[in-house]
Amino acid sequence: METKAKGMFITGTDTGVGKTVVAAAIARYLSRKGYAVGVLKPVTSGGVKRGDSLVSQDAELLRWASGCTAPCHITSPYVFREPIAPSEAAHRVGREIGFEPIREAYEQLSLSHELVIVEGAGGLLVPLGPDLLVADLPARLGLPLLIVSRPDLGTVNHTLMTCECALSRHIRTLGIVINGRSDSPAGAEEYAPRLIAELSPVPFLGALPRMTSSDEKDLVEKLAPAVAHMRIETLLALEVKHA
Repeated sequence: METKAKGMFITGTDTGVGKTVVAAAIARYLSRKGYAVGVLKPVTSGGVKRGDSLVSQDAELLRWASGCTAPCHITSPYVFREPIAPSEAAHRVGREIGFEPIREAYEQLSLSHELVIVEGAGGLLVPLGPDLLVADLPARLGLPLLIVSRPDLGTVNHTLMTCECALSRHIRTLGIVINGRSDSPAGAEEYAPRLIAELSPVPFLGALPRMTSSDEKDLVEKLAPAVAHMRIETLLALEVKHA
């Protein structure tokens, strides 16, 4: 029997925290370390039209970063045009987001990859469909969680609430990463990492530096080396070892 791939599910404390770029940077780093990395963006709102197809730009970035060559219908099974809540985007085009196509995509990626990185949509309690929240995906796929949070005011509250949500749903959590911290932090950016590390029930893995570029691939290239300092490879190696 094939050994099922292990990996992680990446969520944000809220929308706009940069979790796609962080997920891509992790995929880029691990791919360069020699891992066969599969990527999955189960649900995308705000897809772009290319010919007769809707394309997930988030999934495209993840595919480029990881070198994953699985078909687009596997790496991004649900893509909707409107950049709104996924459940509403699906409802407006007469579709319904279900867990089974997501599970099937993950299982197919697992057959040919050592690690599968799955990126959610928004935060854990974003509704996807009837009786299906983002939080249900890592829980039902059996994947540990990585939480990506903002560096600025309000992040302590949002981060701790996300941790509480994961714990209440018995989702194992690898840790927390702050994305986009200034080189000269002031105000909340200065003290938030310390408070999160002190108060969080899960490990604080560190803060990724703020990068500026109009090109997301350039951002990924700049962030990938910083992943080396966050113990993510060690944590995922343990996942694979005990698969």
